[in-house]
Amino acid sequence: MNDLSIRASVGFEPAKEVFAGQHLIDGAWVDSASGATFERVSPSHGVVVSRCAEGGEAEANAAIVAARTAFDSGVWSRISGKERAAVLLKVADLIEANVERITLQEVLESGKPIAQARGEVSGAADHWRYAASLARGVHGDSHDTLGADMVAMVLKQPIGVVSIITPWNFPFWILSQKLPYALAAGCTCVVKPSEMTPASTVMLGELLIEAGLPAGVCNIVLGYGDPVGSVMSTHKDVDMVSFTGSTRVGKLISKVAADTLKKVALELGGKNAQVIFPDADLDEAADAVVFGTYFNVGQCCNGSSRIIVHKDIAEDFVARVVALSRDVRFGDPMDEATQVGAIVTAAHNAQIHKHVQAAQAAGAKLALGGGPLVVDGLSDQFYQPTVLIDVSADMGAAQDEIFGPVLSVMTFDSLEEAVALANGTDYGLSAGVWSSNMHTCLEFSRRAEAGTVWTNTWMDGYPEVTFGGAKQSGQGREIGRYGFEEFFEVKSVVMRVGEKSRARWVTKET
Repeated sequence: MNDLSIRASVGFEPAKEVFAGQHLIDGAWVDSASGATFERVSPSHGVVVSRCAEGGEAEANAAIVAARTAFDSGVWSRISGKERAAVLLKVADLIEANVERITLQEVLESGKPIAQARGEVSGAADHWRYAASLARGVHGDSHDTLGADMVAMVLKQPIGVVSIITPWNFPFWILSQKLPYALAAGCTCVVKPSEMTPASTVMLGELLIEAGLPAGVCNIVLGYGDPVGSVMSTHKDVDMVSFTGSTRVGKLISKVAADTLKKVALELGGKNAQVIFPDADLDEAADAVVFGTYFNVGQCCNGSSRIIVHKDIAEDFVARVVALSRDVRFGDPMDEATQVGAIVTAAHNAQIHKHVQAAQAAGAKLALGGGPLVVDGLSDQFYQPTVLIDVSADMGAAQDEIFGPVLSVMTFDSLEEAVALANGTDYGLSAGVWSSNMHTCLEFSRRAEAGTVWTNTWMDGYPEVTFGGAKQSGQGREIGRYGFEEFFEVKSVVMRVGEKSRARWVTKET
């Protein structure tokens, strides 16, 4: 691996003051009743970077009560869209004013490169601004052809209290794909960030208060899925759960939420494929494949962990991907030039390696990488850029979400075979197709079983364009108008407006 561009430590020393996080419940910052706390050790630097209150059932219940009380009072749910939008716009401005502070803590907790984290934090403000615009445009339907004395309306009303449970890989960004849209709809919320990346959510809570969000409208409980996430998924006063994370946990949430028939929106795992046809711009496609594989160290549900390449160009294309992979800058996340940082935990690093070893045992071959990566002066939680070739559709490398910097290469002869291979997993989050023939791109896009299909690009996203998965990649949608609609209940109101009374059902005998 000596030919890799490895960025070692740039002399950064984590702050001596460890970030301290508390729960935000009914507008107040509080410690846990038990006094329990938990720590997060930087995956890159091996030192404690945050120490937070560890919530339990008491804190989760208190937060839900606060959200329920705030919703029922109408302090947020019944004010005008204009008033809600004004607060959301203030939050967007405050995010931009605090980008560097939030970015630093997110880098320390997650291990992602500082340039990437900065882009995510600053870019998240756009979600808040777009959600603010949606808050002012909520409308239903009216029916004025039901007769001279009747009129009916279909209203859209906020669904109520929403539990928002977010993951560690994009803690600030994914929260901003959920929370502003829920607030724009008039909902109140309880948020639980991952125990591995709690700080940026706490910082956002500070900005919400500064922006003037009423007490109890957004509550934050720190801690672990059991018990905090469990209470948030089962409590009778929660009307909806919005969860991003693994398919395994998403299925569990669906099961436990069924007892109260609360709405569940899930954004789960993926085993996303990019399909490359011979007439594609191969240089552009190779660069996009490398980006999709190593972005966020491959710890991305939307990452392109599979490529399906036409046999006529497979050898040439893989060579391009391997050559580019050697130039990707792995190393210290605090270095502005670093493109790929650390794996989130040592256990996950080991799990990635087990997947790679299993693929080799099943007959796949290594074109690059295949083991842990040593970066002088940093922790041992780095993994080499890895490319597996000779992967068949039945291998774990083609089916399982490895969630690391590992690319599996498969080949095809025809469009029919490419579609079958792309759809041949339990997942259906994203897919991509590369061809200069728009007919090919459209045919594949229509037939791909995925919530998002990119053609001649990868992972471009906008607040206006909705996101979500098919099959076991989830249910419901986030962002865009479709994501906004998830936070409403639809109510029909039928009104008699004429003076004529309706025909009586019970009549007296004469």
